[in-house]
Amino acid sequence: MGFRRHGPFQAGDQVQLTDPKNKRHTITLKEDGVFHTHKGAIPHSELIGQPEGSVVRSSGGTQYLAFRHLLQDYTLAMPRGAAVIYPKDASMIVGMADIFPGARVIEAGVGSGALTCFLLRAVGPEGHVTSYERREEFADVARKNVQKFFADPMDDNWRLVVGDLVASIDEVDVDRVVLDMLAPWECVDAAAKALTPGGVICCYVATTTQMSKTVEAIRDHGCFTEPHAWETLVRDWHVEGLAVRPDHRMIGHTGFLVSARRMADGVTPPPRRRRPKGTTEEL
Repeated sequence: MGFRRHGPFQAGDQVQLTDPKNKRHTITLKEDGVFHTHKGAIPHSELIGQPEGSVVRSSGGTQYLAFRHLLQDYTLAMPRGAAVIYPKDASMIVGMADIFPGARVIEAGVGSGALTCFLLRAVGPEGHVTSYERREEFADVARKNVQKFFADPMDDNWRLVVGDLVASIDEVDVDRVVLDMLAPWECVDAAAKALTPGGVICCYVATTTQMSKTVEAIRDHGCFTEPHAWETLVRDWHVEGLAVRPDHRMIGHTGFLVSARRMADGVTPPPRRRRPKGTTEEL
């Protein structure tokens, strides 16, 4: 699955054009296509056959740098029915939940399909992702976004189910469950039944209240290790000569992540050891 990742541009490729002000435009190349902007027009034929990293000039004289878009660029620019999981969080889910090639993954709360693209890329052609979405209008947007990025139907390794996870789930022995919804604590038992021992549950929530309820639900269920909660903050840096400083703006809070591992059936997790009140020694 997937569109061409390298080689000269061809008709059908999705190309990202970046102007001198770093404004980006994504186009799909056609033999007779023309990209129009207030800075002039660029015939697609001037891009077809050119290598990535080429520079093309519009009829108005503006230069554009041409690359195939990265997944992070695509997900930020895709049409949205619901809010997307930002690349910084999607990357952490793939990394911290250890989404590996060949994995069987359940995703609930597909939204606009951004995380789905990351998951499908991570599991590869030998893996499988099942995505559950309650709202049909969101599922339609997600389906179009995912199929546009990968440029094929992906019937073999992606299934999109319109329905509630708890009511519709039929998978067992899956490797990972990723929940992006308002009340993931309602799905902890269903996730436990679907996961294989050693599998990972990972929940994405927006508020501290949701995070607290999710942690307590996983902890109280009894089939998971102690849940781990965290968030990721991203700060760019300005580097120009001797002017080296943090950027004035940063990507701060977008959401919290909570993860835990499925224990073997019938096994009780060891009791947590807490630091005695008023001491600083670690136990």
